[in-house]
Amino acid sequence: MTETKGGDQLRQQIREHYAERAVAAATARKACCCSSAADSVPQPQDELARGLYALDELGELPDTAVLASLGCGNPTALAHLAPGEVVLDLGSGGGIDVLLSARRVGPEGKAYGLDMTDEMLALARENQRKAGIENVEFLRGEIESMPLPNDSVDVIISNCVINLSTDKDRVFAEAFRVLKPGGRLAVSDMVFRGDLALVPERVKANVQAWAGCVAGALEEQDYLGRLRKAGFKNAAIEVTQTYDATIESCCDSFKVPAGIDLVSGFVRATKPAH
Repeated sequence: MTETKGGDQLRQQIREHYAERAVAAATARKACCCSSAADSVPQPQDELARGLYALDELGELPDTAVLASLGCGNPTALAHLAPGEVVLDLGSGGGIDVLLSARRVGPEGKAYGLDMTDEMLALARENQRKAGIENVEFLRGEIESMPLPNDSVDVIISNCVINLSTDKDRVFAEAFRVLKPGGRLAVSDMVFRGDLALVPERVKANVQAWAGCVAGALEEQDYLGRLRKAGFKNAAIEVTQTYDATIESCCDSFKVPAGIDLVSGFVRATKPAH
């Protein structure tokens, strides 16, 4: 098992993981199992993505956008996007949620995608070209330092990405900064319910478990507390799926101990209007 040695190294290893995912999606092949792009559950890929998104939604998008979907939910369906809104997707990957958001907000609105991986950005921009959607802009950057002005976004979405960050407090602070007063956070993410101390240290330190959205997941109340600390109001998590007791990858497995659940949830929070 590959172990991490610090935040910068972990970030680079996650970037390499998703770069390989992007190349695999662009060439319509599956990433090599025990490489830096190893399969880590939960990651939906094509089959699960088709379970998270309506078929009519997917039919409007290039296949490579669907193949690159690595999230744990469908934030665009739960964010209640309105025409004319400005949306920012954190960790936009192949662009599936950005493109769907752009359709929902219409030509008078705009959808930004932010990603740190050049290969994913190239894939997303190609998917945008194929889809013929103009009210989209993909930005290179990290979610801990969002390259947008203060009070510039109506809605922030994200699909199983915030858990990848090693500085989640900074992510929440940046999200609060770029949201307009009254703006909302509406993200899908992985969380633990129960005593996080029960999660083995070997899992918390494992690169594949981080990239697979497991090791970096916060405990539910810790997640909500950090949102409140950043200034958000009405923070809540709606569980959308509870995962089986054993999380399998082709390289390793992690048994969820008794007394703790690993779930995907839809996280809502609001920036105060005043």
